[in-house]
Formats: sequence, C-alpha cells, structure tokens
Amino acid sequence: MSDVKKLTREQAEVELERLATEIAEHDARYHGEDAPTISDAEYDALRNRNTAIEKRFPDLVRADSPSLSVGSIVQSKFEKITHVVPMLSLDNAFSDEDVVDFVARVRRFLKLEESQVLPITAEPKIDGLSLALRYEAGELVSAATRGDGAEGENVTANARTIADIPRKLEGNDVPDVVEVRGEVYLGKQDFLDLNARMEAEGKQTYVNPRNTAAGSLRQLDSRITASRPLKFFAYAWGDVSELPRNSQMQMVELFQEWGFKINPLMGLFDDVDPLLDRYRLIEEQRSHLYYDIDGVVYKVDDLALQQRLGYVSRSPRWAIAHKFPAETAITVLKDIEIQVGRTGALSPVARLEPVTVGGVVVSNATLHNEDYIAGIGSDGEPIRNGVDLRIGDTVTVYRAGDVIPKVLDVDLSKRPADAKPYVFPDKCPACGSDAVRELNEKTGKLDSTRRCTGGFICPAQAVEGLKHFVSRNAFDIDGFGEKQAEAFYNWGMVMNPADIFTLRERDARSLTRLENRDGFGKLSASKLFDAIDARREIDLHRFIFGLGIRHVGEGNGKLLARHYQTIEALLVAMDEAVNFEGAAWEELVNIDGIGETAARALVRFFADTNSRKVVDALLINVTPRPAEQVATESPVAGKTVVFTGSLEQMSRDEAKAMAERLGAKVSGSVSGKTDLVVAGPGAGSKLKKATDLGIETLDEDGWFDLVGR
Repeated sequence: MSDVKKLTREQAEVELERLATEIAEHDARYHGEDAPTISDAEYDALRNRNTAIEKRFPDLVRADSPSLSVGSIVQSKFEKITHVVPMLSLDNAFSDEDVVDFVARVRRFLKLEESQVLPITAEPKIDGLSLALRYEAGELVSAATRGDGAEGENVTANARTIADIPRKLEGNDVPDVVEVRGEVYLGKQDFLDLNARMEAEGKQTYVNPRNTAAGSLRQLDSRITASRPLKFFAYAWGDVSELPRNSQMQMVELFQEWGFKINPLMGLFDDVDPLLDRYRLIEEQRSHLYYDIDGVVYKVDDLALQQRLGYVSRSPRWAIAHKFPAETAITVLKDIEIQVGRTGALSPVARLEPVTVGGVVVSNATLHNEDYIAGIGSDGEPIRNGVDLRIGDTVTVYRAGDVIPKVLDVDLSKRPADAKPYVFPDKCPACGSDAVRELNEKTGKLDSTRRCTGGFICPAQAVEGLKHFVSRNAFDIDGFGEKQAEAFYNWGMVMNPADIFTLRERDARSLTRLENRDGFGKLSASKLFDAIDARREIDLHRFIFGLGIRHVGEGNGKLLARHYQTIEALLVAMDEAVNFEGAAWEELVNIDGIGETAARALVRFFADTNSRKVVDALLINVTPRPAEQVATESPVAGKTVVFTGSLEQMSRDEAKAMAERLGAKVSGSVSGKTDLVVAGPGAGSKLKKATDLGIETLDEDGWFDLVGR
C-alpha cells in the first residue's frame, strides 16, 4: 500500500472514496450484524489510513467520511432510542509513541505549562457490546445499544435480565436523570461452557465471546438473553441532570456505590510513564483475566478539561484506546476463490487450513486483489518482500480480536515443488464476461481491482444489486431482505429493481403464486406486497443510493439530493453532462464533497442504456420525494470560516472545533468562497487577501460576540 506522504491529490481522492465504501461495509457487519469479516487490526488500519489522508488533504474530507460516523444503522427489528448525548468511538494508539503524542496533543490544546500536572485514568478496554442505561429518579427506564452513535436499539427488557445491571440505584448523590454507560460481555469460561452445551445439543457453536454477548443481548426473546450469563462493567455516562463529581475516577467510583461493577484494574496516573507501566501490567495479566480485552483506554481525569477539549468528528479529544498487538499463527493456504461483488469487483479469498489464533478458529482471509497475491503493493512497490502467494504455501497469518486474518508472510522453505504462480482470471466466474482493470483517468494507472463488464447480465452483480437496493439505507422494504432478493432472482420473478414494483400485478397473473412458494403464505405474501407499496414514495437521497452507482454512497446520495432537489433536475443535469464538459458538468464536479471520480461514475451510469431503462421503469411506479432544504439557527452555519494570526483566547484547534460545532466549514486558505475571516495579532497575507476580496473580517472578540459565547 502506497505511503500517504507520497500520494498525489488525485490519488488521495480516489483512495478516500475506496476507504469510505469499504469501512461502511465493515461497520454494518460488525455493529449491525455482529458478524465481522476482518480483524480489529485490519479495520483500525483502514481507519488510520483514512485519517492520515484527511489530515494531509483536509479539503478532500467526504460527507460520508468514516471519520464523521460511528457504528452502524439500527436494525429494524428493534425500536429506536435516540441518544441525548451521542455514543462516540475512540481514536486508537498502537505504540508507546502514539500515547506520548496523545498526551502532548492534549497539553498543547489546553496550553498547559510543563509544570502543570495532567492526571489521566487507565482502564482495560473490554471486548463486548456498548450499552447505555437510563435511570430516572433512580429507576432503570431504558437500555439502548450504541447503534450508529445517534440512535440505538431498545433492549430494555433484555438488559433487565443481567444481574450486574441494577434495577434501582442505591447510595448517595444519585441525579434525577443519569445515563450510565458501559460494556456487556461474556466471560471466557462462560463462553466455553455455552459452546459445550450447544455442541452436546447438536447445535451450531459460537465464534468468540464478543459476538456471542452482542447476539445474546439483541435477542427478540428476552428469555434467551436471561439464559446467557452476561455481565456488565460501568465506566462512563451520557445524559445527566447534574454531575455529582468533577473527575472521571470519582464518577466511576460513584458508580460502584450505586450498585454497578467497575473494573478493579482502573487507575489514576500523573505522567506518561506510569500510564505505559499500567498498560504493560494489564497486557501481562490479559490471558489470566476471566473476560476478553483488546487494549487499555486512557482518559483525561478532570471533567472541566474534558469539556474544554471537546470532540473531533467521531471521537473525544480527551480519550484514546491503546490497542494490544495482533496475534499470529502458521497455517497452509489450501485454495484461492474468487467472489464477484455488486459493482463487479472480483475479490480473491484465501481458504486456509483451519487454525486457532488467539482462541478463535479461522479458515479464510481476504486477499484484496491480484497485485496483493503477486506480492505487489498499490504503489507498485513490493509487499512481503515481493513474495507471491501460491496454493499450498505455508503462511503466517495474524488477527487481533475478530474472525478474518491477514496473511503476514510466506515460508519459502516449505513451498511445495509443484506450486505454481496463481493466475488471476480475466473472465467473470459468474457470467463469463470479460473481467478488466480499468484505467484510472486521474492517475494514469490501472485500478487495483479487476471488474466484470457484464453489468445487469451478470447474475452476481444483479443479485448483489438487488440486495443493495432493498438494504436499510436504501429502500428498506419490510420483509424483502437479502434472502428474498436472491430467491426472487432465482425464481425469475425479480431480475432488476424495477421488477419489484410490478411484482403484485405479475403475481396475480402467475400460475405459481407467491403465496404457494417456499417461505411464503397468503398472509406473508400480502404483507410483502403492502410493504412494497409503502415504498412507492421515497426520499430522493435513498432513491439515488439504492441505484447502487459505483462511488456513490449514502453520503454522496444526500449531497446530490440536497443540490438538485428533484429527480427530474438530476436526470436533466446528467444528460447535459454526458460528454464531461459544459455548465452541467462543471456544476456537478463543483458540488462540495463530490469528487470527479464519483461525478464520472454518475454520468456513465445514467448514460448506460441498460441502467437508464431500469431507472425509467422505476420512475413509472416510484416517486422520489424532493429533498428538504437544510436550515439551522447558528449565525455561521453553512459558512466557510478562516482563522489566521496568533489567537490569544483559544488555540487554533479549539477555534476550529467551535466553528464546526456551530455548523461552519473551516478552511485553511482564503478564496472567493470564504465567508468570514477571524484574525488574531500578526495576521498577514490571509487578512490582506480577505480585505482585497471584500470578505468580512473579525477579531476574536468579534467572533465570540457573533456566535454568542
């Protein structure tokens, strides 16, 4: 993989698009389905790369950037609970140096003198499922999972079955309203005992304690949850009517007085070295603990300082998770299989001789693309010292808390004499169409992914496209999920999205009615038809996202809907931009957040005869609702602000965080798109340029007066 420091602007834009799509898919699998397909370490690496690219190219941050999102959308089988205070994730540290940098950043942000002590807590990072417990007048009234950070799943009935969660808070200083947050987990021995019982009963066993705990808490039948020995550690809080303590450590200790269990390994430290000593102590004890952990969490102890530090995108500035190193094992690469995705991507998957890594049996791994198999990185430089992967190879794999490992190395001394270099197919295994690597028009290089050119005639793409169309963030048709999409396609009843909305009419004329097919009856068929009818009107951004256009995710769908407002305006613009030139094309590529790669994919999609036929057929039966204009009361919402000079009342980071909280976009340079410049002492060329352009300028006092501080 190419060094972020060597990326051109064009390469960075393409890479951010790829990362946004890939990370969103993994979020859905981990948070929404409790079924991750990559390890924590691989997932963290994807997010870290995204963050590094965004730091280097801040103006390329996408509307659907992983740095702006948490978790995954709430599943429809549960009622939703809105978090009054969002449940965010933590940034990660992977080395001692990262921890040193974290503490230095905090001190720099707060402008602390070297002599000022900065107390920080350290506690084990429990590998479980985050849960928010709301108490009113001391009584438990609701329990919600993290969900997407803004909304979680209502699992109150299930939470009441967990012995570690008090129904009523005891002790002193209990606020009128308090939301206690923590982690639901399953002990290691309890997990092994549960698997033993499942095996004795001839039932499928579970993969690891974390997924089992998550699945147990998210049961529709609370009796199943009650039968599982789930436990809970309290370590944080959300909405609270009044904080009874002024430090992190004191608040957690108060939780224990109220009746919660807190982690006995949590401690308070005044410097980096003692923090790292606690990390190493917890790491040494890791294998002896009765629960799984995957790192140590550090938090600034003083709550007033936490308030000042605030948040950046999806994470607090005042906390970080120091992850443990990945675990490794040696096994044999038995086969390489090719899977075809919704966009035609041919994805190689390694089939491994099953091996236990860190207590989990793994048997497959992602191989990314054909260059990865050949030992070549995305920048053309060697990976694994240039050694290719061959069927029969003895390989070292690693994982760090999840299911799918990554191939770390190859032992050439054990390579079979008859092992041959793997020849990546140039034909789609699903439909036989040519599979090609497209030329990236920005970089002049071939894309790393080989794709099927079959489009709608490719069954793999067609089925995956249908699954995407009915997914939760798209049309979200109740009773029409992935299983139904595949069944309807195989039955020849739904070959493309437009067929969904003529299904009732065609079924009425069919000799084999839906109600007579496997999995359906008269009532379920009727309910499905009604659910389809309920989606004949849908928000424009969901309609756009549901089409499955390459490089157009949910975030881009919202940007396009907000800009064009109606489907008619969007179609006219796409027709006028067909040659990638002219006013319509310029307007498209200048939409903030829509890169040229996504713009070209849009125009090509609507210019494709087969795709346009499906869209036109959809619009006969579906009415996309015009987008609503975004409105806010903040005086700087939607404006582009530039801070320049030496700010005296706040650090530059604090100023940026404040502006972004108020809905403004902060830019590092002054241009014709700049709305406001806030200038401190010593402001130079930026202030002069703003004056020349007639842009409004304020000093710090003027800024505070404007935003009402």
